[in-house]
Amino acid sequence: MSARLQPQPTLYEQLEALPEGLTGEILNGQLYTQPRPAAPHIFAASSLGFELTGPFDRGRDGPGGWWIVQEPELHFLQDIEVDVPDLAAWRKARMPIWPTDHRFTVVPDWVCEILSPSTESKDRDIKMPIYARFGVHFAWLVDPRKHTLEAYALEGGTWREIGRLAGSGRVSLPPFEAVAISLEDLGAPT
Repeated sequence: MSARLQPQPTLYEQLEALPEGLTGEILNGQLYTQPRPAAPHIFAASSLGFELTGPFDRGRDGPGGWWIVQEPELHFLQDIEVDVPDLAAWRKARMPIWPTDHRFTVVPDWVCEILSPSTESKDRDIKMPIYARFGVHFAWLVDPRKHTLEAYALEGGTWREIGRLAGSGRVSLPPFEAVAISLEDLGAPT
């Protein structure tokens, strides 16, 4: 008599079963988990989202025409390549209708990762190449500890740096160059 083998859960089933307080991603066929971000990380993402939502998502004192979303579950390959950037944006013309569930299957036009000591190497070395491979047009990396913003544009499948900024000034960068944002506001409050 043979024992019945239980089927192993898929990576996505494992991701869905993570305990509350952990964020999971499937990157290049591997499940990555991390605890919820620390306060400086959350503050930077919220501040940048606030700066962009009014003019670009809502069209207040800006051009409108975008969806700006915090921590969307991007399914570049449904349930197989699953990335969760800190922020992502789509031109409404490219994604006129929101998904009916939590899976965003339309490749975003822009992503932003907030760098922290525990995620910086993953964001730079694993996620940035994935974003390029699937055709995200723009990517920003924000470091709230250093008050820096790095901006990249995808050209021929490769990231080209279009800005590396630090300090406390106001800056305008593609794809959101219509409005200036404050670098100082992206750092943790003191």
